[in-house]
Amino acid sequence: MVEQAETLRRTPLSRDRILRAAVALADGAGIESLSMRNLAQDLGVVPMALYKHVTNKDELLDGMIDVVVGEIDPLVPDADWQHAVRERILSARQVLLRHPWAPLAIESRNMATPAILAYLDSMIGTLRAGGFSADLAHHVMHAMGSRILGFSQELFDTSRRAGRSGATDPDPPTALPPEVAARFPHVAEIAMAASHEDASVLGQGCDDQFEFEFALDLLLDGIERLRRQGWTSTRRPR
Repeated sequence: MVEQAETLRRTPLSRDRILRAAVALADGAGIESLSMRNLAQDLGVVPMALYKHVTNKDELLDGMIDVVVGEIDPLVPDADWQHAVRERILSARQVLLRHPWAPLAIESRNMATPAILAYLDSMIGTLRAGGFSADLAHHVMHAMGSRILGFSQELFDTSRRAGRSGATDPDPPTALPPEVAARFPHVAEIAMAASHEDASVLGQGCDDQFEFEFALDLLLDGIERLRRQGWTSTRRPR
């Protein structure tokens, strides 16, 4: 790690070097730690040197997002649409797990970056090539939401804390206080199932990857049924 840092410091300053250093900074300390001053310090330059390559922090964030999106595997060639989309989304998820700040950055942008647009365009193209009408593809993209990019805002999402302030050890699951469990018995039952230590009794517990794939497969299977039915949207007067 020290040798890599020294190599980075000796590398001539460029836009690519700045973006990759910014990604590394956000990976280690969270998106809230990212500033032009902190980045310049990591690079061993004065802050003004950065502005020759990125005009402001917004441009920096856009470039960082595009660096991350560039790590997503390409579409599986000659695969049916469902397999191709599923594998690409799971690849995107693995990339965003390596960069937990990225979903927060993506959601903060007013406009999609070029790499995001290229990714979405390729996914829509896969749907169209798989027999989807433009109408159905449009509604599929709405239904998938951010899941198409490999992330979703879950009910209890600890990854967002890591994305803001850096990686931390997750808190161990705790039982709801008895008075809360008595008032909300169904929530307590699910919480108990998710945190139970004996997987042989109450399943596998709350496995974030399993939960993501479970919801993804529900969506993809349902979408495929609609495609086979030749579904079109029904527009009713309001």
